[in-house]
Amino acid sequence: MKKLIVRTITGATFVAALIGSMLYSHVTFGAMFMLITLLAVNEFCTLVEQHKKTTFNRWIAIAGGCVLFLASFFVFNFEVANPLKLFLPYILIMAYAFIGQLFDKNSKTLDNVAYFSLSQVYAALPFALLNMLAAGHNGYSFVLPLSIFIFIWSNDTGAFCFGCTLGRHKMFERVSPKKTWEGFAGGALVAVVAGYVMSLYFNIMDMYQWMGMALVVVVFATLGDLIESSMKREMQIKDSGNMLPGHGGILDRFDSTLLAIPAVIIYLNLIGIL
Repeated sequence: MKKLIVRTITGATFVAALIGSMLYSHVTFGAMFMLITLLAVNEFCTLVEQHKKTTFNRWIAIAGGCVLFLASFFVFNFEVANPLKLFLPYILIMAYAFIGQLFDKNSKTLDNVAYFSLSQVYAALPFALLNMLAAGHNGYSFVLPLSIFIFIWSNDTGAFCFGCTLGRHKMFERVSPKKTWEGFAGGALVAVVAGYVMSLYFNIMDMYQWMGMALVVVVFATLGDLIESSMKREMQIKDSGNMLPGHGGILDRFDSTLLAIPAVIIYLNLIGIL
């Protein structure tokens, strides 16, 4: 019972902070996801240091992730004369991280370069791309970023309910024994209904486009969850961290979004919304 109470309080606080930051202003949105980027990259670096014995400088990786997010935030929220110049510091950080391996006598160059790059692509880039979704035609808009999380939470709820009651056929038992095709279908159904509801309140897309976006989120959120589960299984750990009591680490809470955000951007470009 105590664990359930802790999990509920943590989850409610987390959701309230996330939604509140997106609804309030572009500044609070930026501050929240800048913090999440920092924590996600740091947690990823901790995992690879412990289980892969890498020696790259985690502070350089964290700085890179934060600079990437900030550059994207300013490009998509403010009129910048030369947007590419904002990414020059990030390019320098990346160059320093690679060249620095030459001067580290104990460096496992291939592992360090590979995992440093992954810390940027996997743990930092998706949150930087979220700024693109928040940049509406008339300035900052919370609708698209928030909708991704609404679809993910709807999918999780539906998958849990349908999976517990009807689940029989395993999806990827080797990676995630509890996931079933029935749960996946139930999660998709609930998310599509959420897409329909979104279409009633926000006219930036029609009903079918909203429902299509919900399906895109379901598919890639599920894949993101499975990928993180696969990595954790290889490392023989249950959670990516313990920052959120009862919920694990930052990557555990955002694993679904890491693939969903880029997938949604591609989808919205294909249908001409972005």
